[in-house]
Amino acid sequence: MTLWKDRAMSLTGSDLQTRFDAIHDALAAQPTPEERERLKQQIISLFRDADAAATAALAFKATVRELVERWKRLDGATAAAQPSAGAATVSGSGRVDHLGASTFIEKGWSKLSLGDAAGAEVALRRALELAPGNNDAETLLGWAQMMQPPYDAAIATFQRVLTRDPEHALAHTNVGYICLRQGRYGEAIEHLARVIRLDLDRKATLYAHLYLGMVYREREMYDDAGTFFRKALELGPNLLQSWYELGRVHWFAGRREDALASWRAGAEANKFSPWGKRCAELLGQIEQGGAPPRAD
Repeated sequence: MTLWKDRAMSLTGSDLQTRFDAIHDALAAQPTPEERERLKQQIISLFRDADAAATAALAFKATVRELVERWKRLDGATAAAQPSAGAATVSGSGRVDHLGASTFIEKGWSKLSLGDAAGAEVALRRALELAPGNNDAETLLGWAQMMQPPYDAAIATFQRVLTRDPEHALAHTNVGYICLRQGRYGEAIEHLARVIRLDLDRKATLYAHLYLGMVYREREMYDDAGTFFRKALELGPNLLQSWYELGRVHWFAGRREDALASWRAGAEANKFSPWGKRCAELLGQIEQGGAPPRAD
């Protein structure tokens, strides 16, 4: 059972209302100073659980939309053929070079992994010249574009992909990331929860866990954020950004030693990778009395 479904089942509206009513009645009864402190903690807990329930409801809403889409397909409403995730379409009499395009797609992904967004964009545009309409190449192009804000170009690219293939998982993951960066947390959760639930693409599912953890981190729901970062590490041990983010979650939750252990693990996993280096740099800053940044 998924995390947000657990939340939806455990944090029902009636349970929250019962707790609210109990606190309301206790406040009306003129509590003692000791009781007031206890009620304060209960209010904080209720507020956090209400926020978690709202988040769970948004994620569950996304899964209901999946049912609608599945029903439409069964009903024949979307019977028109859609290109496959990696299919290429050609206009006119142009020739498609799938093999040549795949070489540039791999080159683009390699540069993305190293944080070279500009170099990745060059390679992926070349791939699209060889295989116009290739969804994988265009999605990675959008990824390179979203690493170079503002996000208008990336959004336009992902919209083209999703028009051809509404279920393209990696496009949904990256749209979820952009929503996160723009502070549209509800929309981010919808896109990312959809990808995780359907689990159609390993890479998309991996990054959806990472980005959903970042959503919860920004909303200061640190336990939930940690769950998604640990799941991302389980799915992709080489995704060292998860160690970096997990360390920040521990730090902001007041777990200093756990934070240091996370960054140390990230630094030791691969000292040459960009995120391994960032973990090592952060450890050095902490040793000098610094603190991790709250914003990226």
